[in-house]
Amino acid sequence: MKQALRVAFGFLMLWAAVLHAEVRIEITQGVDSARPIGVVPFQWAGQGAAPEDVGGIVAADLRNSGKFNPLDRSRLPQQPTSAQEVQPAAWSALGIDAVVVGQVTQNPDGSYQVAYQLVDTGGAPGTTLAQGSFKVTKQYLRYAAHAASDAVFEKLTGIKGAFRTRIAYVVQKNGGQYPYELRVSDYDGYNQFLVHRSSSR
Repeated sequence: MKQALRVAFGFLMLWAAVLHAEVRIEITQGVDSARPIGVVPFQWAGQGAAPEDVGGIVAADLRNSGKFNPLDRSRLPQQPTSAQEVQPAAWSALGIDAVVVGQVTQNPDGSYQVAYQLVDTGGAPGTTLAQGSFKVTKQYLRYAAHAASDAVFEKLTGIKGAFRTRIAYVVQKNGGQYPYELRVSDYDGYNQFLVHRSSSR
């Protein structure tokens, strides 16, 4: 068992030394030729505040890829809630030829419906290039956002998206009988969970 754990640790992708097992992954640079894109805050239909900013997650995913530069929300020329409400001319005037809109709806059973549409505002203005919908529980809202990002990324680049990728890493905590923890999280550091504790690497 110990040997198997040593082998597993040998393939870990990241090493983190933190006190409270907080994972923060920040990508600060992309490519100069990043393509501008519009990602509108997803419409929320449910009680209280939306549990996750799905549109924000999609924008972050696309930005993290280095291939896209989502327009800052303060500069959005409009905030459509559906593909039909997108005004292509307003976006193309800013050099944006594709816009992502979406909706998050709370179902009576407590689950959530996450829908997205990718709208062409350049070559074929108003055309829906891709769309999809996912029914998920609250804990999988981020996963649904990553799935939407994957679909948008693949449609616009021809390359499969990898935003649903998970990473494994070791956390070293100060003190305690088992100071080393093997954890897994989403690629962006969210939704982490403990896999194993160990007294040594």
